[in-house]
Amino acid sequence: MNNPIKYDVIVVGAGHGGCEAALAAARMGCSVLVFAINLDSIAMMPCNPNIGGTSKGHLVREVDALGGEMGKNIDKTFIQSKMLNLGKGPAVHSLRAQADKFKYSQEMKKTLENTPNIHLMQSEVVEVLFNDNNAIAGVVSVSSAIYHAKTVVMATGTYLNSRCIWGDVSVDSGPAGLASSIKLADNLKARGIEMYRFKTGTPARVHAASVDFSKMVEQKGDEHIVPFSFESDAESITRPQISCYLTHTNEATHDIIRANIHRSPMYSGEIEGTGTRYCPSIEDKVVRFAEKTSHQVFVEPEGEDSQELYISGMSTSLPEDVQLAMYRTVAGLENCHIMRFGYAIEYDCINTTQLHPTLEFKRFSGFFSAGQFNGTSGYEEAAAQGLIAGINAAAKALGKEPLTIDRSEGYIGVLIDDLVTKGTKEPYRMMTSRAEYRLLLRQDNADLRLTPKSYGYLIDQARYDKFLEKKAAIDAEVKRIEKLVVAPSKEVNALLAEHSSTLITNGFKMAELVKRPELSYEVLESIDTNRPNLPKDVIEQVNIAIKYEGYIKKQVLHVEQFKKLEKRPLPDDINYDEVGNLRIEAVQKLTQIKPQSIGQASRITGISPADISSLLIYLEKSKYKGE
Repeated sequence: MNNPIKYDVIVVGAGHGGCEAALAAARMGCSVLVFAINLDSIAMMPCNPNIGGTSKGHLVREVDALGGEMGKNIDKTFIQSKMLNLGKGPAVHSLRAQADKFKYSQEMKKTLENTPNIHLMQSEVVEVLFNDNNAIAGVVSVSSAIYHAKTVVMATGTYLNSRCIWGDVSVDSGPAGLASSIKLADNLKARGIEMYRFKTGTPARVHAASVDFSKMVEQKGDEHIVPFSFESDAESITRPQISCYLTHTNEATHDIIRANIHRSPMYSGEIEGTGTRYCPSIEDKVVRFAEKTSHQVFVEPEGEDSQELYISGMSTSLPEDVQLAMYRTVAGLENCHIMRFGYAIEYDCINTTQLHPTLEFKRFSGFFSAGQFNGTSGYEEAAAQGLIAGINAAAKALGKEPLTIDRSEGYIGVLIDDLVTKGTKEPYRMMTSRAEYRLLLRQDNADLRLTPKSYGYLIDQARYDKFLEKKAAIDAEVKRIEKLVVAPSKEVNALLAEHSSTLITNGFKMAELVKRPELSYEVLESIDTNRPNLPKDVIEQVNIAIKYEGYIKKQVLHVEQFKKLEKRPLPDDINYDEVGNLRIEAVQKLTQIKPQSIGQASRITGISPADISSLLIYLEKSKYKGE
């Protein structure tokens, strides 16, 4: 069957990446067809019931700053909110929210259904179609129906050739018992797309009535809510919160695991895929960190109207009898009733060095990819990629310039650059340590960094004007504070003494007082009689801009050096065999990845400073030859 409608964009998959891709393309005016194996699984949370966390909160804030949906959706559906790392500097502050996973999915589905230009379809895609020039032509569904499109975004999550495993049980299945997509995986491999085999896992879910919370430490949410979305109002989203609980494994837990480690598919050889180092299973923790007598376990509610609790920190693929015995050694879980057993899942994903920074395949025009299909882990990483892939698929269909973000502009830029330049041999997880300019890439200033970049894509005039007003207010107040001189007085010195700060005897610049570690812009309000009434988010930016001015200036200089190398383009048709003094490994890596600039080339694993010098010399010679 040949469908007569030709779509601008087809999105395969409706997880967190697929949803962002579809919404972005539709909001840019494209006709969008979204395929989901089951429409009840849209934006499903098959693993942890939360959004954000260390570095991941940065990604959600950036998705929102660019016009994405994840931040708005979690603001509507969270059941607990907390700002992490407040004891550290603002560069690593990260927002994290427990989601009502059922409402999160329902709310996202409702958003998709009510967005013009989006057509949702419950069906499986089994083949991607290309024309003779390796450009996208469309897709084929399991019923042999053909759907034509200008571009396709692949966001299949962990469903490609997926297999769920626990103990000696192995089932060809995706998360939550949904069907595995085997034919599509075979089709992509037949096209010559290089694939890897990765693994992830999930812990058991237990019934809340069977848990003794009195043996655990209660973990409450923040009293003052900070929204994920820059468009959400804190007061309007504030609601009663549900507590999480902290407990620990112990030697009895570890003894059961050690005694049954031979029954774990991870150690029996049943599992082939590579798992993530940064979110190991409990059996992996016990083996790798044998000296530890306990590990943290967080007991997290999955929804307001559900009795299921997620046992975070105890992901496992051990047999069911071992799981039950193991969980029941943990304080508070002695009589737990397991509703869903933990399992590992293997799936196919791609080698991401096959992609441009736009997330378009180098070999296939109009073919984009995002999320766990790209070898990443996490809802937030998937959403970030889905947004960029969706924007660029739409831009390609509409004849617009693509949108890219570099490492100095956002965590999204770090994520994508790591994937397309270095690739990943294990599930990639975002971490603050991956970002070399993290003092500039804070979660609090994501809108100041990225909202202008999406103006003309997803940011409309009204939001852009509001952004400009905020930026102008910050700049004006920083200038005022830098010029303001505070005269010594009883009132001033009393305030300084109250905060154990050195008293002043002469006129002192307000900005220098703000920079003192024990003081802040807010603390000094009472001695600043002409201070304007400013919103909380503006106050936060003023304080950070002044207090960290020296560090920020240093990092800006580093970014300027970075930008110089990024602006030195490498021709698409360069023959690296002709570049003198390049090592064989360098020629192979450069030919495979085809970096777009000297800067990107310098970040390829295995490329040395000497290789970069050879490239620069070659470019200079080519310039003088007029090539």
